[in-house]
Amino acid sequence: MTILQSIILGTVEGLTEFLPVSSTGHLLVAQYLLDCRQSDAFNVLIQIGPIVAVTLVFWRHILSLITGFMRPETRDEGIKLLACFCMTGAGGLAVKKLGMELPETMLPVAIATLVGAPVIFFAEYLTKHKTLSGSVSWPVAVAVAAGQVLAALFPGTSRSGAAVIAALLLGTDRPAAVRFAFLVGIPTMFAAGGLQLKEAMDAGQAAALMAPEALIAAAVATVTAWVSVVWLIRFVQKRTFVPFAWYRLVLGTALIALTFTRNG
Repeated sequence: MTILQSIILGTVEGLTEFLPVSSTGHLLVAQYLLDCRQSDAFNVLIQIGPIVAVTLVFWRHILSLITGFMRPETRDEGIKLLACFCMTGAGGLAVKKLGMELPETMLPVAIATLVGAPVIFFAEYLTKHKTLSGSVSWPVAVAVAAGQVLAALFPGTSRSGAAVIAALLLGTDRPAAVRFAFLVGIPTMFAAGGLQLKEAMDAGQAAALMAPEALIAAAVATVTAWVSVVWLIRFVQKRTFVPFAWYRLVLGTALIALTFTRNG
């Protein structure tokens, strides 16, 4: 992999990790167009970058959760975040214990990407007929955890997208849904990333983790993810997720076309 390829892949990962558009699908397209394949160590590093970025975006809110834990509303949010993280972790461990492996082929990702589009359309349709809440209820916390576990089973679903849309379906407004999904994603992704990092090192890939291409891609992914998260937070203040649904239809169709092109 060249430096330019690593920069492109880091940019793709950073821009799409927290958008409801499937970062996996975009990386598959990028890999195909660049004619390169990432190592496990490379995948680990470029996924850690966006976690660092979203932590930096929400650091003040995270600090307020810790220092203001004695306030009822802050404590309520903190407990729900912790419970959601535990449920997600338990679900992820169950998936791992059952030996369920993510497919590495393009077709399952394409199907999940396409299926996500009508789900977003449906969620946005429902919001027109109900009053949305700026707070997160316990059912929403459970639904967000379920959405993250679902994304672990079906690549192309989009972890952040599944979590946000799950909250939206249960009546949470977009800014609150995005904030809660991203906050619970921080410990979840750090835990998953730490486990993957350990597995990569145990597999003798420590040198690959320190390769210039991997480190550059991780740095690029961090910066671009920060830009993407800040943009999305502002976007959902006044806009719906409908444009992302249309985009998923285009991406899913492109992935299916690439599947048949490669097979042909």
